[in-house]
Amino acid sequence: MDIMRGHFEAIVADALQHLPPQFLEKLDNVGVVIEEENEDDPELLGLYEGVPQTQRDSGYTFVMPDKITLFRKTLCEACETQEELKEEIRHTVMHEIAHHFGISDERLDEIGKY
Repeated sequence: MDIMRGHFEAIVADALQHLPPQFLEKLDNVGVVIEEENEDDPELLGLYEGVPQTQRDSGYTFVMPDKITLFRKTLCEACETQEELKEEIRHTVMHEIAHHFGISDERLDEIGKY
């Protein structure tokens, strides 16, 4: 499926607004951006870049914000319905925020789907 960028952005904004309060309260110095797809890995749904909170120390000052990138084309192609897309965006946002909190892919696999 494919939807217009503006509609996709609205779904992402909704997913962010409906994060559990305990996550929203602890987000620190992180931004969310949307790109069409990852050139290095066209199957990648999302990407976290930055310094996880668990690795920050007193030297963590004057740094650029962490970045969570969601890949619109890849997410749309992974879904058949708008409801499926909303759920996949929510899941991807949660997954990348988990990395912001210092949780590895291996640990996320242990925990299971959230």
